[in-house]
Amino acid sequence: MAEITTLQPRSGGAASQALANSGRLEVVTFTLGDEEYGIDIQKVQELRGYDAVTRIANAPDFIKGVVNLRGIIVPIIDMRIRFGIGTPSYDQFTVVIVLNIGGRVVGMVVDSVSDVITLSQEQIKPAPEMGSALDTDYLIGLGTLDERMLILVDIDRLMSSEEMGLIEKLAA
Repeated sequence: MAEITTLQPRSGGAASQALANSGRLEVVTFTLGDEEYGIDIQKVQELRGYDAVTRIANAPDFIKGVVNLRGIIVPIIDMRIRFGIGTPSYDQFTVVIVLNIGGRVVGMVVDSVSDVITLSQEQIKPAPEMGSALDTDYLIGLGTLDERMLILVDIDRLMSSEEMGLIEKLAA
């Protein structure tokens, strides 16, 4: 029988706090390429189809531009470009996950949204140490559900990371 290790949540992230408080984490799952990811559902404001964006001069490649969402100017980030997962293509399945993080609204372009699932603490394994090959600071861990494996992203940490620069660093 495989050894079960319990995840020690990183301090500061809302997803980590939810996991520590209830032992459960409810995530919205989405795909980028062949991989499936999950983010804390509490950060998701809405799901939208991908629409044309207004480009911003000198913005990093992963920032596709901005859209006007009911009077709020929302930056749109393409997660395929941000994570370096091939060339993005936009079709009828492409979704923008509108997030509300620290009072700031940000859109995240993903290939598709799958479903909402609840993971128990036993289903979440720590992210493996990958050395300098992969920055795991923005990962909560890996979620396992039957034969599926989800890469659980700490969206607070990712959006407030220095290279993103979109959200002020959240207080720990």
